[in-house]
Amino acid sequence: MNVFLWHVHGSYTTAFVQGRHRYLVPVLPDRGPDGRGRAQSWQWPDSVVEVTPETACRESIDVVVLQRPCELDRLFEEWTGYPPGKSTPAIYLEHNTPREPANDSRHPAADRNGMTLVHVTHFNALMWDPGSTPVRVVEHGIVDPGHRYTGELPRAAAVINEPARRGRIVGADLLGELSQATPVDLFGMGTHHDLPQAALHREMAMRRAYLHPYRWTSLGLSLVEAMHLGMPVVALATTEVPDAVPPAGGVVTNRIDELKEALAWLISDLPAARRMGQAARDHAKQRYGLERFLADWDRVLGGVTA
Repeated sequence: MNVFLWHVHGSYTTAFVQGRHRYLVPVLPDRGPDGRGRAQSWQWPDSVVEVTPETACRESIDVVVLQRPCELDRLFEEWTGYPPGKSTPAIYLEHNTPREPANDSRHPAADRNGMTLVHVTHFNALMWDPGSTPVRVVEHGIVDPGHRYTGELPRAAAVINEPARRGRIVGADLLGELSQATPVDLFGMGTHHDLPQAALHREMAMRRAYLHPYRWTSLGLSLVEAMHLGMPVVALATTEVPDAVPPAGGVVTNRIDELKEALAWLISDLPAARRMGQAARDHAKQRYGLERFLADWDRVLGGVTA
């Protein structure tokens, strides 16, 4: 089928377009957020087709996957001439936790006819109020980067995009105290280590452990990638993390002293870190593997277009 979606999240979209469909991705001359087109730094298959505002309205679209309120409210209709959910079946893919308290966390796609709301974690589905809109959960999946862990550097790696702007939400304020146990190298957009994905994976895998200090975000793909790389995890026990990281694959707790102890232990014991990292990888391959991810999406796409 022809699936229309904006290139919003690079790693997620890279996994999504590995399926068996034809993917129509909006592109504009400046490749800005409303028309980034095909990825420039990820390998995407030939089934991904760039469409312009002039060509989009001539395409036969079987389903649209929306990811931002602006796409729901105006962009899709501006590009195609049709409101989502009317002549075209629509899915709203929600990547994030709500910013408001649970009592006020009404989703932008709530009570929309012809709409299905898809969450990337069960925690997110629990927290958002969908109204009468049907809800499905498709857990994350990624293209396996391979078991690349060496742990040769007695340091931890954390991946946080724009930590200065996002602050406490991503646990940026905790890095100073946690680095008292072991040095923490911070990677991501808006840091001194903003690297292409391949280089990022190489650098992460050289560190002894992966630190995930996020307080209130969806389950980050960097955590799933770290487990695939074979890295042991030290993480806050927030949102979906306690269910995502197996006990054999990491230390998950909300006690700062226990996080520091876990980092110090892994830094001092490379064989234990390797065993824990292997358990994390085994779990991630089964739960967050690409085959399962695409099969789940096929069921959702088939259900909304039947």
